[in-house]
Amino acid sequence: MTLSMLVLYIGIVALILTLLVGFKMRGHKSWLMTFLQNFCGTLFVFSGWVKAVDPLGTAYKMEEYFAEFQSTFSETWFSFLSPVFPWLSEHSVLFSVVMIVFEIVLGLLLLMGAKTKLTSWAFLLLVGFFAVLTGFTYLTGYVPGDANFFEFGKWVAFEETNMKVTDCGCFGDFLKLKPKISFFKDLVLLVPAFIFIFRHKDMHRLFPKGFRRAVIWVSIIGLTAYCMSNYMWDVPQVDFRPFKVGVNIGERKLMEEEAESNVQITAYKMTNKATGKVVQIPYEQYLKEFKNYPKEEWALEQIKTEPSVPHTKISDFDISDIEGNDVTEEILSDPNYSFMVVAYKIFFDAKSNLITVNDTTFVVDTIPGEGATGTLTLQKRVASIKPVKMQETTYEFDANYRKRYTDIVNPVLEEAEKVGLNIFGITAYADPGMLDDFRHSTQSAYPFYVADDILLKTIVRSNPGVVLLKNGKIIQKWHFKKLPSFEKIKETYFK
Repeated sequence: MTLSMLVLYIGIVALILTLLVGFKMRGHKSWLMTFLQNFCGTLFVFSGWVKAVDPLGTAYKMEEYFAEFQSTFSETWFSFLSPVFPWLSEHSVLFSVVMIVFEIVLGLLLLMGAKTKLTSWAFLLLVGFFAVLTGFTYLTGYVPGDANFFEFGKWVAFEETNMKVTDCGCFGDFLKLKPKISFFKDLVLLVPAFIFIFRHKDMHRLFPKGFRRAVIWVSIIGLTAYCMSNYMWDVPQVDFRPFKVGVNIGERKLMEEEAESNVQITAYKMTNKATGKVVQIPYEQYLKEFKNYPKEEWALEQIKTEPSVPHTKISDFDISDIEGNDVTEEILSDPNYSFMVVAYKIFFDAKSNLITVNDTTFVVDTIPGEGATGTLTLQKRVASIKPVKMQETTYEFDANYRKRYTDIVNPVLEEAEKVGLNIFGITAYADPGMLDDFRHSTQSAYPFYVADDILLKTIVRSNPGVVLLKNGKIIQKWHFKKLPSFEKIKETYFK
């Protein structure tokens, strides 16, 4: 799916609705206004729904935005705003649900023509908010790593690698849009937004006022419950992410890596850092003329062919043990069923205490044997014992989080272990001592490996989540609250 195709489909739906309203409704005033209402309303309902099926994905995206805003504002006159963003990040899930419900309800308000003046201003504010997010993200492509966004004199030619947030999240994982495309999309949407403001009296109104009010309240309650069900009680029932049930991680990873290695450079696009002049020449020509474009004066961008297999997060599926040894192939090549417990974050409090231990010093004495040819022997003895103070870190794990393992996950996995199945946990990179303490605290007999936390968030929307694998293929995924008994799993999924 591309943005162009999505706009076409939404345009067709909006046209059909416009014809129905225009020919069936006597109080209809403006064909253009009706079409804009239906188009924008349908767009918002759809874009909200694809996020509602996975509100955690939107929350993770908002965390990226908040982190970038905090970093940017902390070094400026607006530093007083910086403490707001960590707070917002802590409540990103709530923020995500509220924004998703608001977006869908706003789409319904447009479709029905309810509270036209309020709806028009709300639409303008929301589109403006999206434009600020996507515009900021896009413009960071002009900001080098050693400069702040507001240091305009240090801006350079646009480089995609400068952007900290690489996709807008406007359509969740259903459709990935680069910030530049999304920013221009939001600028276009500002046009109907201002038309609504100045011509809101020309909007069509469907259904009696009481019915419209009932639809809105039912939608708010129902959508809130639906969003919560997709992360609090279960994994999303519609999965737009690359780690879908049925995907073979090993095969897909190999395909993506091979496709990436076959990408060819077709041309070079150079931007003069002083004048902004842009030059694009074929690759072969650049090899002959590269001395004319020194990197001190020109910013280079490679123009490449598109990989035959699109790059996804599966390419980043790299798992290590706590000693740094790669265990990815071992995991993906297991021909038997195996259980992968995914936890992007383990909740704990670390306390550092000063303790006293005895530091023992030994000396080795050489003792000759008896007689002229006696052999020498070594004898170790204690020379001194001194008390030494040192720091000791202890970990106190969240009691409710521990119960997810002790009461729900581990009893099922113990049954699987009895029949010889391989079980392992994966969490974000962490201190080996903490992981060892957590294993003992939860009586988890299986080993814990480590990986990138963003990868783990992508695999399953639950903490912890359980994934059933066989030979690298995802057989099923469960939220910890929906994990069946091992007998049920065996009966349903073991073939």
